Amino acid sequence: MTQSVSSQQHTVRTEWVTIPVAGQAMQAYLARPTGEGSWPAVLVFMEIFGVNSHIRQVTERIAAEGYVALAINYYHRTTENFELEYTEAGMTVGRQHKDQTTRQGILEDIQASLAYLGQQPWVSSAERVASIGFCFGGHVACIAATLPPFAATIAFYPGGVANSAPGGGKPTIEYAPDMHGQILCLFGKEDPLIPLAETHRVEEALRHAHCHYEVIRYDEAGHGFFCDQRADYRPEIAEDAWRRVKGLLSKTLKP
Repeated sequence: MTQSVSSQQHTVRTEWVTIPVAGQAMQAYLARPTGEGSWPAVLVFMEIFGVNSHIRQVTERIAAEGYVALAINYYHRTTENFELEYTEAGMTVGRQHKDQTTRQGILEDIQASLAYLGQQPWVSSAERVASIGFCFGGHVACIAATLPPFAATIAFYPGGVANSAPGGGKPTIEYAPDMHGQILCLFGKEDPLIPLAETHRVEEALRHAHCHYEVIRYDEAGHGFFCDQRADYRPEIAEDAWRRVKGLLSKTLKP
């Protein structure tokens, strides 16, 4: 089903689409400006809770700024898209699916998404795109950054980047020398899931790899500070983070 979402910037058209990935079907939530023309593309990577109302809202906000935004379900190998609540029970189920993902599978999903975007007349280019991800989705964004089309990577509280990788192997941050474009990592200093030492490890790896990066650590912010459905939501910090998101997308995709 297709619907329209009003915005002070662009009126946004939304719909669910299906993207083929290695003989399977991946669900994705698509939001794009209405009207004539084409726009830069941004991939949106979900938390462990699915492409839920929060992720869909973020996808729509990005589209309202003048981008084609696509939020993909990279759990499609183990479940069709679902919505989990921000509860301990939801976290348990979400982590079960997360633990079955692999780096290779995620890369396949991203490449299939880029191929899909490249086929759409309302996408200006699939050769220069951006990504934004939250929690495990922030980790996925860092994986995506190793692919050449990504001119910008925005990772909100990317869990496990410093010391793990989906499916095992060397930690994702050790792929920093292969990362492309501008990288923005946003952490909360009070995040119990990402110790400050891990954020410094991420920053050190990006610096040593000579990446173009910025690491932001917010005082009095925990995990999920950008999500208004979570107890750790911090409106003023979320507003500052969104300003940074818009600035980086504009700088890299609308030069």
